[in-house]
Amino acid sequence: MPDLKLLEKTTIQVRRDILRMVHKVNSGHPGGSLGCAEFFVSLFFDQLEFTLPFKIDGKNEDIFFLSNGHISPVFYSVLARRGFFPIEELNTFRLINSRLQGHPTTHEGLPGIRVASGSLGQGLSVAIGSALTKKLDKDSKTVFVLMGDGELQEGQNWEAIMYAAANKVDNLIATIDLNGRQIDGNTDDVLDLGDLNNKFISFGWEVIELNDGNSINEVINKIKIAKTKLGYGKPIVILMKTEMGNGVDFMMNTHAWHGKAPNNEQLKIALSQNKETIGDY
Repeated sequence: MPDLKLLEKTTIQVRRDILRMVHKVNSGHPGGSLGCAEFFVSLFFDQLEFTLPFKIDGKNEDIFFLSNGHISPVFYSVLARRGFFPIEELNTFRLINSRLQGHPTTHEGLPGIRVASGSLGQGLSVAIGSALTKKLDKDSKTVFVLMGDGELQEGQNWEAIMYAAANKVDNLIATIDLNGRQIDGNTDDVLDLGDLNNKFISFGWEVIELNDGNSINEVINKIKIAKTKLGYGKPIVILMKTEMGNGVDFMMNTHAWHGKAPNNEQLKIALSQNKETIGDY
């Protein structure tokens, strides 16, 4: 059984990391990062099967791809806290010549990053390619990918969704962050996504609904359920409802913090709402 108290404490620390990183350079995307903190902690501290040091080929271990790369702060924080690279390196976020750029890149060789991301709509295609490679290699491990809901407005995703089902890519678990918001407003107002549950079912996917993606216990339970569906001829998608800006009251229930950094006073308030720490960098 996972140590939920430790995972929750780690999640608070990750939120602190996110806030401090974007504040320092007055740049970055705190909203979606905060909303996905529980998911990343659950995945990397409990559900992913891998060994360190990081191996770029990912053979005989689970692989994760981040498609909506603008939420790099949460990804970097969790990678550092999990031991992929020194925690102190978080202090270099978005600085010139840093390995921790605004969107993850590969040219500097940051452990944990297998593909540059942030050009939305591409992550699922990459994940499918990786999953097919594992099948060819007789590798029994799983490929995971996280995508944003606004990102599903990109047409390439739907080609990939068709392809995965048609080719029975059943070693793949995709998660959609359904926070209902994107940079220009609510997804329903910008371009309504409709009934995603029935859309994925009609496209031949196994669908799992995660109604509280900000509950570590529920995230872990749904990922476990998803794993039981592997190997039965269908790709799997977890439709995960989250709250953008979760854990910071003035960042929640709005799209305003999609890509805006807190000022000094706002940072102080936000950190005061996330006090329990395992050690700031």
